Amino acid sequence: MIQVQQLTRRYGELRAVDEVSFAIGRGEVVGLLGHNGAGKTTIMKMLTGYLEPDSGTIEIAGLDLAAHRRAVQGRIGYLPENCPLYPEMTVIDFLEHQAALHGLPPAAQGAAVLSAIERTALGARAVDPIGNLSRGYRQRVGVAQAILHRPAILILDEPTNGLDPSQIQHMRTLIRELAQESTVILSTHILQEVEAVCDRVLIMRAGRLALDAHLGALSAPQRLLLTLDPGPQAVRPLLAGIDGVEQVLALDPEDGRQRFALVAADPITAAPLVADAVHRAGWALYALHPEIRDLETLFGEVNEAEAPSHA
Repeated sequence: MIQVQQLTRRYGELRAVDEVSFAIGRGEVVGLLGHNGAGKTTIMKMLTGYLEPDSGTIEIAGLDLAAHRRAVQGRIGYLPENCPLYPEMTVIDFLEHQAALHGLPPAAQGAAVLSAIERTALGARAVDPIGNLSRGYRQRVGVAQAILHRPAILILDEPTNGLDPSQIQHMRTLIRELAQESTVILSTHILQEVEAVCDRVLIMRAGRLALDAHLGALSAPQRLLLTLDPGPQAVRPLLAGIDGVEQVLALDPEDGRQRFALVAADPITAAPLVADAVHRAGWALYALHPEIRDLETLFGEVNEAEAPSHA
């Protein structure tokens, strides 16, 4: 559905996006993460055709964006971080105006507006001036305009910005529903939102793509964490001989007890073998569990790594 190759955008000497490549398939929900200034918004603006890259290519639904800009834009719904709205217009008037701009036939505009209002739970505010709405409701109006034409690709920049907890839950449900008919790219600084709705994550750092991975693979246990009394000299020879254990690493002690990380081909399968070996050795076992790295931990690891060179 989306193919990006060697995408680069400069602002003077600054490379806001530096030779970024990725592919997104039909129906995927992908989280785009990174600190402020990492290049997320610049990438989204280039994907939507609002900003031209200095080099590289973008292909969407088999069409080259540079050669078929209008046709590609007709397949995209876009919620920018600060969605431009007309405060003097009512919600329904604004959405009718947007439906016309999207090129919907006049006969289809009314049904499209009503559907967007219903899906974003704006019915109670449909005839209110946008200027009278709370920030959360204005955000819903922005989402409604993005989905009016039922786009094949939906790009959402901070969609839960300004929403209260109940509105965030509604937005998560809506994104899951939209993913049944659209490919969704979601940019947010709230990692829990990505974990709640996304299948995959792209993490940007200093203009470059630092990580591209499926969330399911990231959460799979990689190591066993073990807490005992004996030190490394006693523990390593015994545990290294267990079938499936590839490496025994000593971690910093905690509360006077020794901690170890066991690298294993299958940590879950190795766990009962480790427990049995510890029992046979007569050692007290204080903790044994798989290490699960959540998205917050991974995001921290990526951003603590050495900064990429732009030379």
